[in-house]
Amino acid sequence: MSASDTPSRPATYAEAGVDIAAGNALVRAIAPLVRATRRPGADAEIGGFGGLFDLKAAGFTDPLLVAATDGVGTKLRLAIETGNHDTIGQDLVAMCVNDLVVQGAEPLFFLDYFATGKLEPQVAQAVVAGIARACAAAGCALIGGETAEMPGMYAAGDYDLGGFAVGAVERSQLLTGDRVAAGDVLLGLASSGAHSNGYSLIRRLVEGEDLAAPSPFAADTSLGEALLTPTRLYIKPLLPLIGRLHALAHITGGGLLENVPRVLPAGYRAIIDAAAWPLPPLFAWLQQRGHMQPAELARTFNCGIGMVLVVAPDEADAVTAALQATGDAVHRIGHIAPGAKGCEVIGAAGLWGQGSGWTAAHDD
Repeated sequence: MSASDTPSRPATYAEAGVDIAAGNALVRAIAPLVRATRRPGADAEIGGFGGLFDLKAAGFTDPLLVAATDGVGTKLRLAIETGNHDTIGQDLVAMCVNDLVVQGAEPLFFLDYFATGKLEPQVAQAVVAGIARACAAAGCALIGGETAEMPGMYAAGDYDLGGFAVGAVERSQLLTGDRVAAGDVLLGLASSGAHSNGYSLIRRLVEGEDLAAPSPFAADTSLGEALLTPTRLYIKPLLPLIGRLHALAHITGGGLLENVPRVLPAGYRAIIDAAAWPLPPLFAWLQQRGHMQPAELARTFNCGIGMVLVVAPDEADAVTAALQATGDAVHRIGHIAPGAKGCEVIGAAGLWGQGSGWTAAHDD
């Protein structure tokens, strides 16, 4: 620009849309939340350039580190549209730490990334509060993060989230799937809902609906609140059982069909009996609403099973009892058989919309 176009007063970052003072105020506001996530190995203070973690202080002797990163996808759009920002933080943490435990790893620490066009401190604080609560529930420390205010990158009121988790497992306890054998039993732990997957389809199916109206599939709650039910944290019930498991599969994007084969060695196949557990009302409603074929339902959603455990037949009853003692709903949903690596779903018997049952398979 020419000299005559030069601003008559000094430019400031705030005029460009970035409020450093608001960012600093947010850090001060969330500091007590972060401190509440302290655990052995981390003092959970924030403000430095990096977070520290002491594996020795955490009690490990021969650890392997396991890292995971994830977001919550377009479920964020429902949180923004409903103004309910209190639970989306748990989704962020759960999607990361649940991926650690399937390797046998204990979550140690978590970092978050919050990006928005204009920082709204109350919204950001609600999100981080949810992250901190979930970290405390999962036993991992929130040791840092990044709040990015980027004018022009996001529409008014929009924000995005990213999560990063690191865990550790003693080398001898690492779950790799190499212990999986024919005849192993598949146990399913109940999900809390759609978790954080399939929401691009869910949002399409509820387009034009009043999210504040009563939910057609969940009593005493609105449609928006029901769809925002946060992802379950599976850490505490599963960690004590790691040495007794052959494999774990976190049922995320790709549903049952795509995720169970990820933990199987070549030459083994998962056979899942869809009649072994009741299809929750949410998924029955989504299937009816979208006229979805059963195979598409099982490839898109967890269908009520958020985590699948692969256990030896002589351990199945004891593992089931241990989980039930913690209040978990456990279903014996199938077994491992020889064959091309994949997942076969059988025996719906009307529960999934077809009276004669159905079979769907996915092979690598």
